[in-house]
Amino acid sequence: MADLERPERLQIMLTADELAALENWRFERRMPSRSAAVRELLRRGLHADGFLTAAQGAKSQDFGILPSSGIVDGPPDGG
Repeated sequence: MADLERPERLQIMLTADELAALENWRFERRMPSRSAAVRELLRRGLHADGFLTAAQGAKSQDFGILPSSGIVDGPPDGG
């Protein structure tokens, strides 16, 4: 098998609304793929001022990408 430029795989689960938001963002910016859009959003998030690291014990459900998901930047009060 050929060496891949990006050999690591990351699987995430999204709600239908979250996926629609991602797809809309991707198409508005003419991103070539869903993966490229996710990588760009991750890059922007990691470079944003005030980026919060996850508190110990934080659960996946504590992090969403839409305001309606309840929590956008991480769990409240660090936990």
